[in-house]
Amino acid sequence: MTPAPVLLITGASRGIGAATARLAAQRGWDVVINYARDAAAAQAVAAEVRAAGQRALVLQADVAHEDQVLAMYARIDAEWGRLGGLVNNAGIVDRQARLDEMGSARLQRMMAVNVVGALVVAREAVRRMSTRHGGAGGAIVNVSSAAARLGSPAMYVDYAASKGAIDTFTHGLAIELAAEGVRVNAVRPGITDTDIHADSGDAERAFKLAGIIPMQRPGRADEVAAAIVWLLSAEASYTTGAIVDVAGGR
Repeated sequence: MTPAPVLLITGASRGIGAATARLAAQRGWDVVINYARDAAAAQAVAAEVRAAGQRALVLQADVAHEDQVLAMYARIDAEWGRLGGLVNNAGIVDRQARLDEMGSARLQRMMAVNVVGALVVAREAVRRMSTRHGGAGGAIVNVSSAAARLGSPAMYVDYAASKGAIDTFTHGLAIELAAEGVRVNAVRPGITDTDIHADSGDAERAFKLAGIIPMQRPGRADEVAAAIVWLLSAEASYTTGAIVDVAGGR
């Protein structure tokens, strides 16, 4: 029997990452569930992956720390072998504020997790999947945000800027790897009903802003996951460098 393909999802203990883990398992992926802090939540997602008939491996790593990322990949290499896909989902937001109210520690942490962390995680995936390195190919999906287009003024322009960097990174890496068997795409969620809004200081933000969304409601994590898992699949075999908006028309 051919072994199931292995998918690493960063930030998979909640929200879009968790929804992607559940759906990917239903589509036949074995899932590596990365988390930064909430081990219990990560284990609960792993239980759902196993209930779908797939293997789950739970690994803690803060993507802002390269040594933790390298240790995570070493565990994957040793325990599961070849990586077939990556969902670069780990990311943070901070309290709503104007730029002139933000300290440098906040800005540095935002970029360390959302940009540098994403690049380092992707770099290690490329070293394993690219045919240039002896790999058998694979797919990377970066999780961006509609904030990259909208700028998030007076809320979190730092977060928006970090996601703008992810869009540019997606485009460049897709071209870089196009002849090496690795497809690179991104999904840009709009306002989505996940726990991340509580991190910005307003847990009900997604529903309060429903009126500015053409579809008049926030998105669901499973709706974003559906786009991510499609981009990972063979059905998207001729798609690379794409950025898919899942934003209710906004």
